[in-house]
Amino acid sequence: MWLIKMAWKNMWRNRSRTTITMAAIFFAVILSVIASSLKEGIFGNLVKNVVSFYTGYIQVHKKGFWDEQTLDNSFKSSPETEQLILDNKNVVMVASRLESFALASSVNITKGCLVAGIDPRKENMITSLEKKVIRGSYLKDTDYAVLLSQGLAERLKLTANDTVILIGQGYRGATAAGKYLVKGIVKFGSPDLNNRTLFMPLATAQNFYSADGMITSYVLSLNKTSHLQDIRSLLDGALGQAFEVMTWEEMIPEVKQHIQTDSSNMKYVQGILYLLICFGIFGTLLMMMVERRFEMGMLVSIGMKKSMLIVLLLYESVFTVFVGCLLGIIASIPLVYYLNRHPIRIGGETAKAYERFGFEAIFPASTEVWIFAYQGMVVLVIGLLLSLYPVYKVIRLDPVTAMKR
Repeated sequence: MWLIKMAWKNMWRNRSRTTITMAAIFFAVILSVIASSLKEGIFGNLVKNVVSFYTGYIQVHKKGFWDEQTLDNSFKSSPETEQLILDNKNVVMVASRLESFALASSVNITKGCLVAGIDPRKENMITSLEKKVIRGSYLKDTDYAVLLSQGLAERLKLTANDTVILIGQGYRGATAAGKYLVKGIVKFGSPDLNNRTLFMPLATAQNFYSADGMITSYVLSLNKTSHLQDIRSLLDGALGQAFEVMTWEEMIPEVKQHIQTDSSNMKYVQGILYLLICFGIFGTLLMMMVERRFEMGMLVSIGMKKSMLIVLLLYESVFTVFVGCLLGIIASIPLVYYLNRHPIRIGGETAKAYERFGFEAIFPASTEVWIFAYQGMVVLVIGLLLSLYPVYKVIRLDPVTAMKR
Protein backbone atom coordinates (compact mmCIF):
# COMPACT_ATOMS: atom_id res chain seq x y z
CA MET A 1 0.00 0.00 0.00
CA TRP A 2 2.82 2.39 0.86
CA LEU A 3 4.27 1.86 -2.62
CA ILE A 4 0.97 2.98 -4.16
CA LYS A 5 0.93 6.13 -2.01
CA MET A 6 4.56 6.83 -2.86
CA ALA A 7 3.89 6.32 -6.58
CA TRP A 8 0.98 8.78 -6.46
CA LYS A 9 3.10 11.39 -4.65
CA ASN A 10 5.98 10.86 -7.09
CA MET A 11 3.64 11.58 -9.98
CA TRP A 12 2.83 15.04 -8.66
CA ARG A 13 6.27 15.86 -7.29
CA ASN A 14 7.14 17.04 -10.78
CA ARG A 15 3.78 18.33 -12.05
CA SER A 16 5.12 19.52 -15.40
CA ARG A 17 6.55 16.13 -16.31
CA THR A 18 3.40 14.25 -15.28
CA THR A 19 1.18 16.75 -17.06
CA ILE A 20 3.19 16.41 -20.30
CA THR A 21 3.01 12.60 -20.13
CA MET A 22 -0.73 12.66 -19.44
CA ALA A 23 -1.26 15.22 -22.20
CA ALA A 24 0.47 12.94 -24.72
CA ILE A 25 -1.84 10.07 -23.76
CA PHE A 26 -4.87 12.40 -23.53
CA PHE A 27 -4.47 13.70 -27.09
CA ALA A 28 -3.57 10.21 -28.35
CA VAL A 29 -6.92 8.87 -27.10
CA ILE A 30 -8.85 11.80 -28.60
CA LEU A 31 -7.19 11.39 -32.01
CA SER A 32 -7.69 7.64 -31.96
CA VAL A 33 -11.38 7.86 -30.96
CA ILE A 34 -12.20 10.57 -33.52
CA ALA A 35 -10.42 8.70 -36.34
CA SER A 36 -12.22 5.46 -35.50
CA SER A 37 -15.65 7.08 -35.03
CA LEU A 38 -15.32 8.93 -38.35
CA LYS A 39 -14.39 5.67 -40.09
CA GLU A 40 -17.41 3.83 -38.65
CA GLY A 41 -19.70 6.80 -39.27
CA ILE A 42 -18.66 7.22 -42.90
CA PHE A 43 -19.10 3.53 -43.71
CA GLY A 44 -22.40 3.43 -41.80
CA ASN A 45 -23.66 6.41 -43.79
CA LEU A 46 -22.54 4.75 -47.03
CA VAL A 47 -24.51 1.60 -46.17
CA LYS A 48 -27.56 3.69 -45.23
CA ASN A 49 -27.40 5.46 -48.60
CA VAL A 50 -26.94 2.23 -50.55
CA VAL A 51 -29.76 0.27 -48.91
CA SER A 52 -32.12 3.24 -49.17
CA PHE A 53 -31.71 3.11 -52.98
CA TYR A 54 -33.87 0.02 -53.26
CA THR A 55 -32.88 -3.15 -51.40
CA GLY A 56 -33.52 -2.30 -47.75
CA TYR A 57 -31.43 -4.07 -45.11
CA ILE A 58 -33.13 -7.47 -45.42
CA GLN A 59 -35.53 -9.05 -47.92
CA VAL A 60 -37.64 -12.20 -47.70
CA HIS A 61 -38.38 -14.16 -50.91
CA LYS A 62 -39.78 -17.51 -51.89
CA LYS A 63 -36.98 -20.10 -52.02
CA GLY A 64 -35.14 -19.82 -55.34
CA PHE A 65 -36.45 -16.38 -56.33
CA TRP A 66 -33.07 -14.66 -56.22
CA ASP A 67 -31.57 -17.17 -58.67
CA GLU A 68 -34.59 -17.02 -61.01
CA GLN A 69 -36.47 -13.75 -60.59
CA THR A 70 -39.76 -14.57 -62.28
CA LEU A 71 -43.41 -14.23 -61.26
CA ASP A 72 -43.60 -18.03 -61.06
CA ASN A 73 -41.45 -17.70 -57.92
CA SER A 74 -43.88 -15.30 -56.26
CA PHE A 75 -45.93 -16.25 -53.18
CA LYS A 76 -49.22 -15.40 -51.55
CA SER A 77 -49.03 -12.45 -49.18
CA SER A 78 -50.50 -13.30 -45.78
CA PRO A 79 -50.91 -11.49 -42.43
CA GLU A 80 -49.61 -14.64 -40.67
CA THR A 81 -46.26 -14.50 -42.51
CA GLU A 82 -45.95 -10.78 -41.88
CA GLN A 83 -46.63 -11.33 -38.19
CA LEU A 84 -43.95 -14.03 -38.00
CA ILE A 85 -41.49 -11.48 -39.36
CA LEU A 86 -42.73 -8.69 -37.06
CA ASP A 87 -42.36 -10.99 -34.04
CA ASN A 88 -38.63 -10.33 -34.30
CA LYS A 89 -38.05 -7.36 -31.98
CA ASN A 90 -35.51 -5.80 -34.38
CA VAL A 91 -38.00 -5.62 -37.29
CA VAL A 92 -39.84 -2.29 -37.35
CA MET A 93 -41.80 -2.57 -40.59
CA VAL A 94 -42.53 -4.97 -43.46
CA ALA A 95 -43.31 -3.69 -46.97
CA SER A 96 -44.61 -5.96 -49.75
CA ARG A 97 -43.37 -5.81 -53.35
CA LEU A 98 -44.31 -7.46 -56.62
CA GLU A 99 -41.37 -7.21 -59.03
CA SER A 100 -41.17 -8.30 -62.64
CA PHE A 101 -40.20 -7.03 -66.09
CA ALA A 102 -42.12 -5.38 -68.91
CA LEU A 103 -41.66 -3.38 -72.08
CA ALA A 104 -42.41 0.33 -71.59
CA SER A 105 -43.54 2.14 -74.72
CA SER A 106 -44.14 5.73 -75.78
CA VAL A 107 -45.23 6.38 -79.39
CA ASN A 108 -42.46 4.59 -81.33
CA ILE A 109 -39.91 4.21 -78.51
CA THR A 110 -39.74 1.00 -76.46
CA LYS A 111 -37.46 0.00 -73.60
CA GLY A 112 -37.36 -2.90 -71.16
CA CYS A 113 -37.84 -1.96 -67.52
CA LEU A 114 -38.12 -3.35 -64.02
CA VAL A 115 -41.68 -2.94 -62.71
CA ALA A 116 -42.01 -2.73 -58.94
CA GLY A 117 -45.44 -2.90 -57.37
CA ILE A 118 -45.16 -1.23 -53.95
CA ASP A 119 -47.11 -0.15 -50.91
CA PRO A 120 -46.43 3.62 -51.31
CA ARG A 121 -46.62 4.52 -47.61
CA LYS A 122 -44.48 1.66 -46.28
CA GLU A 123 -42.02 1.87 -49.18
CA ASN A 124 -41.45 5.54 -48.45
CA MET A 125 -40.78 4.81 -44.78
CA ILE A 126 -38.13 2.21 -45.67
CA THR A 127 -36.40 3.67 -48.76
CA SER A 128 -37.53 7.34 -48.64
CA LEU A 129 -38.84 7.00 -52.20
CA GLU A 130 -40.96 10.18 -52.00
CA LYS A 131 -37.78 12.26 -51.45
CA LYS A 132 -36.47 10.99 -54.79
CA VAL A 133 -39.40 12.52 -56.73
CA ILE A 134 -37.98 15.39 -58.82
CA ARG A 135 -41.07 16.13 -60.96
CA GLY A 136 -44.76 15.49 -60.46
CA SER A 137 -46.02 13.89 -57.22
CA TYR A 138 -45.77 10.68 -55.22
CA LEU A 139 -48.08 7.69 -55.56
CA LYS A 140 -51.15 6.84 -53.46
CA ASP A 141 -52.48 3.33 -52.80
CA THR A 142 -55.48 3.83 -55.05
CA ASP A 143 -53.66 5.45 -58.01
CA TYR A 144 -53.86 3.87 -61.45
CA ALA A 145 -50.55 5.53 -62.27
CA VAL A 146 -46.78 5.01 -62.19
CA LEU A 147 -43.50 6.67 -61.23
CA LEU A 148 -40.71 6.55 -63.84
CA SER A 149 -37.02 6.72 -63.02
CA GLN A 150 -35.33 9.73 -64.62
CA GLY A 151 -33.16 7.78 -67.08
CA LEU A 152 -36.08 5.66 -68.25
CA ALA A 153 -38.29 8.75 -68.67
CA GLU A 154 -35.61 10.49 -70.75
CA ARG A 155 -35.17 7.41 -72.93
CA LEU A 156 -38.94 7.26 -73.56
CA LYS A 157 -39.17 11.06 -73.85
CA LEU A 158 -41.85 11.22 -71.19
CA THR A 159 -42.47 13.51 -68.24
CA ALA A 160 -45.07 13.91 -65.48
CA ASN A 161 -48.74 13.71 -66.65
CA ASP A 162 -47.79 11.85 -69.86
CA THR A 163 -48.96 8.30 -70.59
CA VAL A 164 -46.84 5.13 -70.75
CA ILE A 165 -47.90 1.79 -72.26
CA LEU A 166 -46.69 -1.43 -70.61
CA ILE A 167 -46.61 -4.87 -72.22
CA GLY A 168 -45.34 -8.01 -70.57
CA GLN A 169 -46.05 -11.55 -69.42
CA GLY A 170 -48.22 -12.00 -66.37
CA TYR A 171 -48.49 -14.67 -63.71
CA ARG A 172 -48.55 -18.24 -65.13
CA GLY A 173 -48.29 -17.06 -68.73
CA ALA A 174 -51.13 -14.57 -68.73
CA THR A 175 -50.86 -11.56 -71.04
CA ALA A 176 -50.06 -8.29 -69.27
CA ALA A 177 -50.89 -4.99 -70.98
CA GLY A 178 -51.97 -1.59 -69.75
CA LYS A 179 -51.85 2.17 -70.24
CA TYR A 180 -50.90 4.30 -67.22
CA LEU A 181 -50.54 7.95 -66.24
CA VAL A 182 -47.00 9.02 -65.37
CA LYS A 183 -47.62 10.68 -62.00
CA GLY A 184 -44.00 11.57 -61.25
CA ILE A 185 -40.33 11.20 -62.10
CA VAL A 186 -37.85 9.82 -59.52
CA LYS A 187 -34.09 10.13 -59.55
CA PHE A 188 -31.76 7.45 -58.16
CA GLY A 189 -28.06 7.72 -57.44
CA SER A 190 -27.53 4.23 -58.85
CA PRO A 191 -27.25 4.54 -62.66
CA ASP A 192 -28.65 1.01 -63.08
CA LEU A 193 -31.83 1.77 -61.11
CA ASN A 194 -32.14 5.22 -62.63
CA ASN A 195 -32.21 3.86 -66.18
CA ARG A 196 -34.72 1.02 -65.87
CA THR A 197 -37.11 1.27 -62.91
CA LEU A 198 -40.86 1.91 -62.87
CA PHE A 199 -43.03 1.96 -59.73
CA MET A 200 -46.78 1.46 -59.40
CA PRO A 201 -49.09 0.78 -56.43
CA LEU A 202 -49.10 -2.88 -55.39
CA ALA A 203 -52.79 -3.47 -56.20
CA THR A 204 -52.30 -1.93 -59.66
CA ALA A 205 -49.27 -4.17 -60.30
CA GLN A 206 -51.16 -7.29 -59.16
CA ASN A 207 -53.99 -6.40 -61.53
CA PHE A 208 -51.55 -5.74 -64.41
CA TYR A 209 -49.79 -9.11 -63.96
CA SER A 210 -53.01 -11.05 -63.14
CA ALA A 211 -51.36 -11.98 -59.83
CA ASP A 212 -54.08 -11.24 -57.31
CA GLY A 213 -52.69 -11.28 -53.75
CA MET A 214 -49.23 -12.38 -54.95
CA ILE A 215 -45.90 -10.73 -54.07
CA THR A 216 -42.25 -11.49 -54.80
CA SER A 217 -40.64 -10.08 -51.65
CA TYR A 218 -40.97 -8.52 -48.25
CA VAL A 219 -38.60 -5.61 -47.59
CA LEU A 220 -37.73 -5.13 -43.92
CA SER A 221 -36.98 -2.01 -41.93
CA LEU A 222 -34.79 -2.71 -38.87
CA ASN A 223 -34.40 -1.07 -35.50
CA LYS A 224 -30.73 -2.06 -35.08
CA THR A 225 -28.63 -2.82 -38.14
CA SER A 226 -25.39 -3.87 -36.44
CA HIS A 227 -26.27 -7.60 -36.18
CA LEU A 228 -27.66 -8.37 -39.62
CA GLN A 229 -26.56 -12.00 -39.72
CA ASP A 230 -28.11 -12.76 -36.32
CA ILE A 231 -31.43 -11.21 -37.42
CA ARG A 232 -31.25 -13.13 -40.69
CA SER A 233 -30.68 -16.44 -38.87
CA LEU A 234 -33.63 -15.84 -36.52
CA LEU A 235 -35.95 -15.00 -39.42
CA ASP A 236 -34.70 -18.00 -41.39
CA GLY A 237 -35.61 -20.29 -38.51
CA ALA A 238 -39.03 -18.67 -37.96
CA LEU A 239 -40.11 -18.74 -41.64
CA GLY A 240 -38.90 -22.24 -42.50
CA GLN A 241 -37.64 -23.83 -45.71
CA ALA A 242 -40.21 -22.24 -48.03
CA PHE A 243 -38.55 -18.83 -47.83
CA GLU A 244 -35.08 -17.37 -48.29
CA VAL A 245 -33.92 -14.46 -46.14
CA MET A 246 -31.18 -12.26 -47.65
CA THR A 247 -29.26 -9.29 -46.28
CA TRP A 248 -28.17 -6.34 -48.42
CA GLU A 249 -24.61 -7.75 -48.23
CA GLU A 250 -25.76 -10.85 -50.13
CA MET A 251 -27.88 -8.93 -52.63
CA ILE A 252 -25.23 -6.31 -53.50
CA PRO A 253 -21.90 -7.98 -52.58
CA GLU A 254 -19.88 -5.47 -54.63
CA VAL A 255 -20.73 -2.71 -52.13
CA LYS A 256 -19.67 -4.93 -49.22
CA GLN A 257 -16.37 -5.66 -50.99
CA HIS A 258 -15.83 -1.93 -51.55
CA ILE A 259 -16.39 -1.23 -47.84
CA GLN A 260 -14.05 -4.06 -46.83
CA THR A 261 -11.33 -2.71 -49.14
CA ASP A 262 -11.69 0.83 -47.80
CA SER A 263 -11.78 -0.52 -44.24
CA SER A 264 -8.51 -2.37 -44.83
CA ASN A 265 -6.93 0.84 -46.16
CA MET A 266 -8.14 2.70 -43.06
CA LYS A 267 -6.36 0.12 -40.89
CA TYR A 268 -3.05 1.26 -42.38
CA VAL A 269 -3.95 4.87 -41.57
CA GLN A 270 -4.81 3.88 -38.00
CA GLY A 271 -1.59 1.89 -37.79
CA ILE A 272 0.38 5.06 -38.65
CA LEU A 273 -1.66 6.95 -36.04
CA TYR A 274 -0.81 4.34 -33.39
CA LEU A 275 2.86 4.60 -34.41
CA LEU A 276 2.75 8.37 -33.85
CA ILE A 277 1.07 7.74 -30.49
CA CYS A 278 3.92 5.37 -29.57
CA PHE A 279 6.53 8.02 -30.42
CA GLY A 280 4.64 10.65 -28.41
CA ILE A 281 4.35 8.54 -25.28
CA PHE A 282 7.85 7.09 -25.61
CA GLY A 283 9.35 10.59 -25.95
CA THR A 284 7.85 11.65 -22.62
CA LEU A 285 9.13 8.43 -20.99
CA LEU A 286 12.65 9.10 -22.30
CA MET A 287 12.51 12.61 -20.84
CA MET A 288 11.34 11.20 -17.51
CA MET A 289 14.18 8.66 -17.34
CA VAL A 290 16.82 11.32 -18.05
CA GLU A 291 15.42 13.61 -15.35
CA ARG A 292 15.13 10.85 -12.72
CA ARG A 293 18.39 9.06 -13.44
CA PHE A 294 20.15 10.56 -10.41
CA GLU A 295 17.12 9.93 -8.17
CA MET A 296 16.90 6.23 -9.08
CA GLY A 297 20.66 5.74 -8.72
CA MET A 298 20.51 7.27 -5.25
CA LEU A 299 17.56 5.08 -4.17
CA VAL A 300 19.34 1.90 -5.26
CA SER A 301 22.62 3.01 -3.61
CA ILE A 302 20.97 3.55 -0.20
CA GLY A 303 19.48 0.05 -0.25
CA MET A 304 16.23 0.07 -2.18
CA LYS A 305 15.88 -3.17 -4.12
CA LYS A 306 15.62 -2.85 -7.88
CA SER A 307 12.52 -5.08 -7.86
CA MET A 308 10.78 -2.62 -5.50
CA LEU A 309 11.87 0.33 -7.66
CA ILE A 310 10.47 -1.47 -10.72
CA VAL A 311 7.10 -1.98 -8.98
CA LEU A 312 7.10 1.71 -7.96
CA LEU A 313 7.72 2.84 -11.54
CA LEU A 314 5.05 0.46 -12.88
CA TYR A 315 2.51 1.91 -10.43
CA GLU A 316 3.40 5.41 -11.59
CA SER A 317 3.07 4.37 -15.24
CA VAL A 318 -0.28 2.65 -14.67
CA PHE A 319 -1.67 5.70 -12.85
CA THR A 320 -0.38 8.15 -15.46
CA VAL A 321 -1.56 6.15 -18.48
CA PHE A 322 -4.93 5.27 -16.92
CA VAL A 323 -5.75 8.86 -15.90
CA GLY A 324 -4.63 10.14 -19.34
CA CYS A 325 -6.85 7.56 -21.10
CA LEU A 326 -9.83 8.27 -18.87
CA LEU A 327 -9.59 12.03 -19.41
CA GLY A 328 -9.12 11.47 -23.17
CA ILE A 329 -12.30 9.34 -23.39
CA ILE A 330 -14.29 11.90 -21.38
CA ALA A 331 -13.06 14.78 -23.57
CA SER A 332 -13.70 12.88 -26.83
CA ILE A 333 -17.40 12.21 -26.04
CA PRO A 334 -18.64 15.80 -26.67
CA LEU A 335 -16.35 16.14 -29.73
CA VAL A 336 -17.67 12.97 -31.34
CA TYR A 337 -21.25 13.88 -30.44
CA TYR A 338 -20.76 17.28 -32.11
CA LEU A 339 -19.35 15.64 -35.26
CA ASN A 340 -22.35 13.29 -35.25
CA ARG A 341 -24.86 16.15 -35.02
CA HIS A 342 -22.86 18.50 -37.26
CA PRO A 343 -21.03 16.18 -39.70
CA ILE A 344 -18.13 17.31 -41.85
CA ARG A 345 -19.55 18.54 -45.16
CA ILE A 346 -17.74 18.32 -48.47
CA GLY A 347 -18.09 21.20 -50.91
CA GLY A 348 -17.33 22.03 -54.51
CA GLU A 349 -17.10 19.53 -57.35
CA THR A 350 -16.52 16.60 -54.99
CA ALA A 351 -19.88 17.25 -53.31
CA LYS A 352 -21.62 17.41 -56.71
CA ALA A 353 -20.06 14.08 -57.70
CA TYR A 354 -21.34 12.48 -54.47
CA GLU A 355 -24.83 13.91 -54.97
CA ARG A 356 -25.00 12.75 -58.59
CA PHE A 357 -24.71 9.19 -57.32
CA GLY A 358 -27.29 9.73 -54.61
CA PHE A 359 -24.86 9.93 -51.68
CA GLU A 360 -24.95 12.61 -49.01
CA ALA A 361 -21.74 14.67 -49.23
CA ILE A 362 -21.16 14.44 -45.49
CA PHE A 363 -18.79 12.61 -43.12
CA PRO A 364 -20.65 11.94 -39.86
CA ALA A 365 -19.05 10.42 -36.75
CA SER A 366 -20.41 7.28 -35.11
CA THR A 367 -21.35 7.44 -31.41
CA GLU A 368 -21.15 3.68 -30.76
CA VAL A 369 -20.02 3.10 -27.16
CA TRP A 370 -17.57 0.34 -28.10
CA ILE A 371 -15.45 2.82 -30.10
CA PHE A 372 -14.61 4.83 -26.98
CA ALA A 373 -13.93 1.72 -24.89
CA TYR A 374 -11.88 -0.04 -27.58
CA GLN A 375 -9.69 2.93 -28.53
CA GLY A 376 -9.16 3.81 -24.86
CA MET A 377 -8.03 0.22 -24.22
CA VAL A 378 -5.69 0.25 -27.25
CA VAL A 379 -3.93 3.42 -26.08
CA LEU A 380 -3.85 2.08 -22.50
CA VAL A 381 -2.14 -1.13 -23.66
CA ILE A 382 0.32 0.88 -25.81
CA GLY A 383 1.14 3.09 -22.80
CA LEU A 384 1.62 0.11 -20.47
CA LEU A 385 3.83 -1.73 -22.97
CA LEU A 386 6.01 1.35 -23.43
CA SER A 387 6.24 1.61 -19.63
CA LEU A 388 8.39 -1.51 -19.76
CA TYR A 389 11.22 0.73 -21.03
CA PRO A 390 11.80 2.30 -17.56
CA VAL A 391 11.78 -1.25 -16.13
CA TYR A 392 14.52 -2.24 -18.56
CA LYS A 393 16.57 0.84 -17.63
CA VAL A 394 16.25 0.08 -13.90
CA ILE A 395 17.42 -3.51 -14.45
CA ARG A 396 20.49 -2.16 -16.29
CA LEU A 397 20.99 0.66 -13.78
CA ASP A 398 24.47 1.22 -12.29
CA PRO A 399 24.02 3.46 -9.20
CA VAL A 400 27.50 5.01 -9.36
CA THR A 401 27.19 5.96 -13.02
CA ALA A 402 23.64 7.18 -12.56
CA MET A 403 24.60 9.59 -9.76
CA LYS A 404 27.38 11.26 -11.72
CA ARG A 405 26.39 14.81 -12.66
